Amino acid sequence: MTTDQTILAFGPVPSRRLGRSLGINNIPPKICSYSCIYCQVGRTVTREARPRTLFHPEEIHHAVAAQVEAARSAGEEIDYLSFVPDGEPTLDENLALSIELLRPLGIKIAVISNGSLIWRDDVQSMLHKADWVSLKVDTVDESIWRRLNRPHGQLRLPDILHGIADFARRYQGELCTETMLVADVNDHQASITQVARFLANVKPRKAYLSVPTRPPAGPDVRAPDEAAINRAYQLLRRRGQDVEYLIGYEGDAFASTGNVEQDLLGITAVHPMREEAVNTLLSREKAGWEVVRQLLAEGKLKRVEFAGKRFYVRRINKPRA
Repeated sequence: MTTDQTILAFGPVPSRRLGRSLGINNIPPKICSYSCIYCQVGRTVTREARPRTLFHPEEIHHAVAAQVEAARSAGEEIDYLSFVPDGEPTLDENLALSIELLRPLGIKIAVISNGSLIWRDDVQSMLHKADWVSLKVDTVDESIWRRLNRPHGQLRLPDILHGIADFARRYQGELCTETMLVADVNDHQASITQVARFLANVKPRKAYLSVPTRPPAGPDVRAPDEAAINRAYQLLRRRGQDVEYLIGYEGDAFASTGNVEQDLLGITAVHPMREEAVNTLLSREKAGWEVVRQLLAEGKLKRVEFAGKRFYVRRINKPRA
């Protein structure tokens, strides 16, 4: 913990993307290049667009190493050290040095970035040091970008999009993207189709779709309905993307639990399930459709249609205003 009481390392915590992830908070709250209307940690206090020294890399290394030792002593597994601060991690000009200092711990390193500074050569060099990088692509439309992400005045969306494509061509690690969908802002078909075309050129390992599930920074921010999310999923899939949801369900989303209800909720929080796939799962678990009917009645599952097909989607836990 630093003198300003910022906690530099926390966890490990369960992460759908990264398994058991030990978080690194290398940016004081709330310094960011964006002030997104959906941000779950509140409005940006200081909007910046140029990396600078915020914490000394040795300070970060000391905090992370101590947290790793404590976790290992408690028998906790750690899959990734993840730079996932309260602001934009690439605003730390010493990010690359911090990564290098953490390498001897023998744990893969991830950076979750909004991608706003990726047009800078120094930021690309920093991110090349990481094993896993996530970049935000909420929209490729200038007017939506300004409304949704509320960027620093010096930032330009064409530069960012060009930087993402350039980084993707040369990055040797695992690149993912994340698209936050907000109702009546970027969830309509035209917007998603544009994003899908862009991602088809970027070719991320996985494209994540997320929605606001916690109280957002801006008023009147709502998650899209399940039909709109399913439509976005299908549009990205048509362009060849490996797509997953990030919609807040913390169940076991990837393996059979022996509990058909848990399996249905877990899978449909990540992927919509065609009715045929649900049938297959129920047959394998020797369960009947009463399980699905009960989940529908309880509001945990929703049935939607797209392109003449019936899908089942985990119902979104929307934040209260």
